[in-house]
Amino acid sequence: MTRPAPAGSLRRRGLQPVQMLAGLIGVVYLAIGIIGLVITGFGGFGDASHSTLWLFSINPLHNVFHIVIGLIGVLMALTSTMARVYGWLLLAVFGVLLLWGLAITGVFAENPVEGLGNPFALNTADNWLHLGTALLGLVLAVMPARKKVVETRGEQPGPVSETGGTGADDSARGTRRHAPGRRMWRRGAAH
Repeated sequence: MTRPAPAGSLRRRGLQPVQMLAGLIGVVYLAIGIIGLVITGFGGFGDASHSTLWLFSINPLHNVFHIVIGLIGVLMALTSTMARVYGWLLLAVFGVLLLWGLAITGVFAENPVEGLGNPFALNTADNWLHLGTALLGLVLAVMPARKKVVETRGEQPGPVSETGGTGADDSARGTRRHAPGRRMWRRGAAH
């Protein structure tokens, strides 16, 4: 049986899938922002229409926003907790941008943000991208952690076994490592 460890002493070991996905999203947005800045330069920073990158309308402000979102993603991918927070951030920010873009492109009968203009040069393709990014953010935020956990006691962390000890303690007691769901054998006696 796995015994509960004291609070704060369990950590996930290795790179978590949520971290890899957050880092990938960050790198993609960073690259899109840099490519966009190469196309637009810094002239007409917040113009409502400027240039296009594939189907997406971009201007320098939009590109700087992509670079900032990308940098935040790369930095927050360093831990699984921060990667999940990045997911919630993406969901919130891109959800708001999606609603703003839908109002600008005329999906709503009345545009409640008409007075704000279109400083990000949003178009219909941007709305689809923002919808997809918001959904990816939701996936990041609720993605389960990988089950590999280590118990940190003192200086040397080791994997937590079914008996609750670290790997070093298990070998000293004669416990053999086993796959999940299998019975453990200890010096010839079954548990």
